[in-house]
Amino acid sequence: MNKGKVWLVGAGPGEASLITVKGLHCIREADVIVHDRLVNPELIAQAPVDCNIIDVGKTPNRHLVPQDQINQILIDHALSGKNVVRLKGGDPYVFGRGGEEAESLSQQHIPFEIVPGISSSIGGLAYAGIPVTHRDYASSFHVVTGHLCQGNEPQNWHALAQIEGTLVILMGMARQDEICQRLIEGGKSADTPAAAVMYASQQRQRIAKGTLSTLQHEIEREKIEAPALIVIGKVVNLSDVLSFISTRVDISLEPLLQTAI
Repeated sequence: MNKGKVWLVGAGPGEASLITVKGLHCIREADVIVHDRLVNPELIAQAPVDCNIIDVGKTPNRHLVPQDQINQILIDHALSGKNVVRLKGGDPYVFGRGGEEAESLSQQHIPFEIVPGISSSIGGLAYAGIPVTHRDYASSFHVVTGHLCQGNEPQNWHALAQIEGTLVILMGMARQDEICQRLIEGGKSADTPAAAVMYASQQRQRIAKGTLSTLQHEIEREKIEAPALIVIGKVVNLSDVLSFISTRVDISLEPLLQTAI
């Protein structure tokens, strides 16, 4: 039997219509979809009626399916001749472990493609009115993870504290207060603007804004929970001016289905 193929597809930051045209096409043509917990259900609903839908979602500190098993699921279905879509929130290669999955496929000589998605570290913050760069406030941005593999050294928060650009932290809510304190200890001003964004790009989006020294209090007040984006830098102050979430226009996926390649 001929081998199938795997597409590692980025589903974007949350809003279903932010999927790329190619990503939507892959979903519509899939025999098998292996998806993460945060993928919008509207996207999964676009799959063919006979598509095998496999949920491998992860919650904080709990992996429904370990990563090595996810890799094997992709391999097994591809070897059986199926067209497999690995549907991941954001972009597959931005802290999505897509690189590990692609490596495992390559080792088995299974054809694959990467279909990039809009990373929440950029698109999600845009929906909160926070541009990661701005000529007057930040000429660079830096995306780091607050959650490292067991046995790895922690992030060098002292070095990151010296960065003048925007700092975006993914998967950092569990250690948010510690991270803010480490940055202050590393030399970052306690008054540096900071925010946490929950449900980024969705109608239910919520944001807590403060400073490095007050963000924990604001998170508790606004009831922000993981998963959420943490962003630190002067661009946070633009959120009131640039936020458009209350006036955005929802776009149904149905018309897009008529034009997708």
